[in-house]
Amino acid sequence: MDLELKGKVALVLSAGGGLGRAIATALAAEGVILAITDLDANALTATVDQITSFGTRIVSSVLDLTDTKALSSFVTETGRSLGGIDILVNISGGPPPSSAANVAPEEWMKQFQAMVISMMHVTDLVLPDMRAKKWGRVITSTSSGVLAPIPNLGISNALRSALVGWSKTLASEVAMDGITVNIVVPGRIATGRVRKLDEARALREHKTVEEIMKQSSASIPVGRYGKPAEFADTVAFLASKRASYITGTMIRVDGGMIPSP
Repeated sequence: MDLELKGKVALVLSAGGGLGRAIATALAAEGVILAITDLDANALTATVDQITSFGTRIVSSVLDLTDTKALSSFVTETGRSLGGIDILVNISGGPPPSSAANVAPEEWMKQFQAMVISMMHVTDLVLPDMRAKKWGRVITSTSSGVLAPIPNLGISNALRSALVGWSKTLASEVAMDGITVNIVVPGRIATGRVRKLDEARALREHKTVEEIMKQSSASIPVGRYGKPAEFADTVAFLASKRASYITGTMIRVDGGMIPSP
């Protein structure tokens, strides 16, 4: 299926690995011009190396999502040089495991800036060009914790849920401008982040990582963890012209894992 994305310009945050790298790769395969960021310079270079073979133009920058000034400068300058951002993929790294109680206010503020404020701010920066073109896509990756809170991920459950209400509200505000706004919810996708969470759980429960993975896989109807490419393909579709009537919603890529309807 031709997604008709060739020549579109996409900004993918946190593209240095896991879901971000998979999404950048999927979009590059469709001929999308890419602007990508990550805090880890080596990881970002690895992503560039992986997608260079597709022959599309790539602009990359090492950025801390809590640095609003640097983020603003990169997005503004990149949008100007590439002719405006058509597709924004909002992704942030996950916060450390934690309970919901007894988290220091400073930690809440730090994670809120990185995981929520940065996404909203970047979106505000790219919306004027999208409105001018009467076409745009804002796609935000969250977590299954927004639908079924995950034990020991109190910060993530709380802050990613804020993005759901924001995204739904924004979708209604920009729909008449030809802009769609959606949330994509990953289940247990085989990324480095999920591996670390499995390792932490194994340590808490005095089990091996393999035992934890087997137990987790058994709770997923399809019987396995998802592949990053499977998640990325969903994002690529939502970014396409063919998804123009999908907005203000959450799409699950979870193999049936999330128990709610």
